[in-house]
Amino acid sequence: MHCLELLERKRIDTAQEAVLLIKPNEDIIVPLAVGEPPALMSDLPSHKTLKGNRLFQMLSLRPVIDVEPSKLKIISMFLNKDERRGFYEKELDLLPNHFSDVPSILEEMAKEIVIMATVSPMDNDGYFSLGTNCDYIYPLIKKAKKIIFEVNNEMPYTFGENRVHITEIDGFIENHVSLPVTPDIPIREEDKIIGETVAQMINNGDTLQIGFGAIPNAIMNYLKDHRDLTIFTEMIPDKVVELFEAGAISNSNNPLQKGSMTATFAFGTKKLYDFMHNNKQVQMFPVNKTNDSRVISQIEQLVTINATIEVDFLGQCNSESIGGRSYSSTGGQGDFGIGARMARSGKGIICLHSTAKNGTISKIVPTLAKGSVVTTSKNDVDYIVTEYGVAKLRGKTIRERVEALIQIAHPNFRAELKLEAEKMGYQ
Repeated sequence: MHCLELLERKRIDTAQEAVLLIKPNEDIIVPLAVGEPPALMSDLPSHKTLKGNRLFQMLSLRPVIDVEPSKLKIISMFLNKDERRGFYEKELDLLPNHFSDVPSILEEMAKEIVIMATVSPMDNDGYFSLGTNCDYIYPLIKKAKKIIFEVNNEMPYTFGENRVHITEIDGFIENHVSLPVTPDIPIREEDKIIGETVAQMINNGDTLQIGFGAIPNAIMNYLKDHRDLTIFTEMIPDKVVELFEAGAISNSNNPLQKGSMTATFAFGTKKLYDFMHNNKQVQMFPVNKTNDSRVISQIEQLVTINATIEVDFLGQCNSESIGGRSYSSTGGQGDFGIGARMARSGKGIICLHSTAKNGTISKIVPTLAKGSVVTTSKNDVDYIVTEYGVAKLRGKTIRERVEALIQIAHPNFRAELKLEAEKMGYQ
C-alpha cells in the first residue's frame, strides 16, 4: 500500500480517540522534554478504562497527570519541579538510573509497551522523525506493542537513528503547536568567571560534552575563538548554534558520525529547532550509544562538563538531592564521568558556585548531608571548578584533596572548613 494511503488509514481525529488504543495493564513510555506529546498526555486522564497501567517519563515539562494510581502509576526517571512535589506526596515514584541504561531497564521491566511521542511530519519515503529526540524511545520501537504519534509541523526533521516508518505505527493525530523552549537564564558574575576558567581548560581540537544552564552558556560564550571543536553530547543547547556560526565547530573527531555533531535530545529555543531542521550536521542517536561509557572512553581529548550541588572533602559530588531530599536524578553525569576518566587525555570537569542561599551556605562541605546521593564518586571525580579556581582531584591524596577544595571554597568559609578538616584528621 502506498505511504499516503497508509497515512490516511492511520490518521485519528482527536487525542481522546487516540489514547483509547491503550488497554489495561499496558505500559506507556514517552520521550523526555520536547518529545513528550502534549495533546496525548492531556487527554490521557480522560481514558475511563485505564487499570494497572504505568507511565514512564523523564524530565517532563508538564504538571503531574492527575489520575488514580490504581489506574495509572507514574514513574519518573528524572524529576522536574512538579514531580519533586509529587514524589513526596506519593503521586509518582522515581526510578534510579544511569541515562545510558534507561533503554535496557525499560526493556527489562516494562510490559506490553505503548509508545507515545511528538514527531515531525512524514517525509516522501514514509518516515517520521523523532526530531529533537531519540533518547530511550528509538531503541524500544521494535519492542513496542503499539506506537501512537502526535505529528507537529513545528518539530524539526532530523537525521541519525531516529526515524520511524508509517508501517510501524498504529495511529497518529495532528497537533501543530509551538514546541517547549528553555527559559531565559541570566548569567551571574560567578558564572562568567567559571565560564572563562573552564574555557581556558579547553583546547582546539577537543571534543565536548556540555549542556544547558547559566554556567554552560557562560563557557560557550568564551569558546567562539576556539577551532576544530567536536560536539558529542547528550543534550544540544541553544548556544551550540552560535559556536557553529563562529566557525568553532568542525566535528571532525565524532566517533558516531564524523563531521556531524551527535546528541540524544535537544532543548532550546526556536532558533535551535530551526537550525536542526533538515540539517545533516546534526545527528540524533539513542542514549545507549551517545552515553555509552565504552564509546565515550575511546574519544581522545574529551572534555565533559557537568554541574553539581555540593562536593565533600573526599571529592564526592551530590548532584541530585538537597538536604537529603530528591531534587533530580543522575542523568548522564555518571556515564560521561566514567568515560572521561578512561579516555586518553580526557578531562572531567564539574562546576558549581562556591555558595548557596545568598552566600550563607558553603557548597564545599566536609561531608554530604544525611541522605544525600553520591552522583560522581571519589574515584571518578577529576576537576572541580568554582568562581575561586580549579581543584584537580584525580591523583591527589585525601589530604591533598581537602587542601585543594578549601582553596576554591568561598573565603568566608575557609577557616571553618580548615577547622573541620583538622577535627576529621584530614589536616
